[in-house]
Amino acid sequence: MENTTGKTVLITGATSGIGRELTNLFAKDGYNLVLVARSGDSLRLIADEYEQQFGIKATTITQDLADPKAADAIYEQTQQQGITVDILVNDAGMGEYGKFATETNLQKELDIVQINAVSLMHLTKLYLKDMVGRNEGKILMLGSEVSVSPNPMMAVYGATKAFIKSFSEAIRNELIDTNITVTVLMPGATNTDFFNKAGAAHVRGADPSKTANPADVAKEGYDALMKGKDHVVAGWKNKAKVAMAHVLPDPFVAANARKDMMPKDESDDEKSQLTSLALGIGVAAGVIAGLYLAYRRSTPVEQAVYRYKAGKALNSAKNSSKYVGNSIKESARKAQETLEDVLA
Repeated sequence: MENTTGKTVLITGATSGIGRELTNLFAKDGYNLVLVARSGDSLRLIADEYEQQFGIKATTITQDLADPKAADAIYEQTQQQGITVDILVNDAGMGEYGKFATETNLQKELDIVQINAVSLMHLTKLYLKDMVGRNEGKILMLGSEVSVSPNPMMAVYGATKAFIKSFSEAIRNELIDTNITVTVLMPGATNTDFFNKAGAAHVRGADPSKTANPADVAKEGYDALMKGKDHVVAGWKNKAKVAMAHVLPDPFVAANARKDMMPKDESDDEKSQLTSLALGIGVAAGVIAGLYLAYRRSTPVEQAVYRYKAGKALNSAKNSSKYVGNSIKESARKAQETLEDVLA
């Protein structure tokens, strides 16, 4: 198979997990590869396999993104080799499990911030400038379902994912008049080595039977990138969680998220998880009803704001109710009736 695109994608964290699956997809579609990871020997073996199988060119760059100088070194190597990076995939990331105050390692958390946020931002700055000069390019960021919610027991990791989502949406808006797109892939727990490396292989959320297939997650991200979408939440259950995070109080969302971070023998079963989600949808319905009184006493401008908030809460409740049973659908139905009365 010969290269059919002539374009090049740079992928960080390309040797395993979602990054490896994304690499597979790009290689199959004929993209030349620039693969970035810490392990040089294994990286070269992987690159050779792709070159032989797909007839593409695969360049390897061995860099540890925990090093503040790594982003500049990566960019300089591609410049020296005359490589134009048409697509940037910021996939590399890591986490650390435990209570922030007393259990986690500070140096590892500083590395998490460097890898997940600072190096990601640095690489984006360098390659995005070139994309703007050509008025063409795509960027895929690896966010998470916790990009929109607190993440107890992995507080720093969750905070970096929130940075990724906010940062990506902001620069996407700045690029609105260009042919450059920025897409955030937001998976939930995925069956990779992430939990093991983070010291969290024992928690409920890491159970292989309940985690997503990395190939499926990568495919959702790849398709969204190619379509120029702003973000994609991978997996139906994660879509429900993200929807609820937009309308429920942060303490409730954090408490529910922590259940997945508890040891398997201490956490709730699936039925209890769905019950919590159902309760959340009921609360979302209550949010709509609670807007009623404020709406009646507000100015026309304020009423427009309330319409938006009520509609957002309603959509979240309706979308999520598909997954947790008829009793919750009834809550959404009643909320819709309330909303229709308010806006009549």
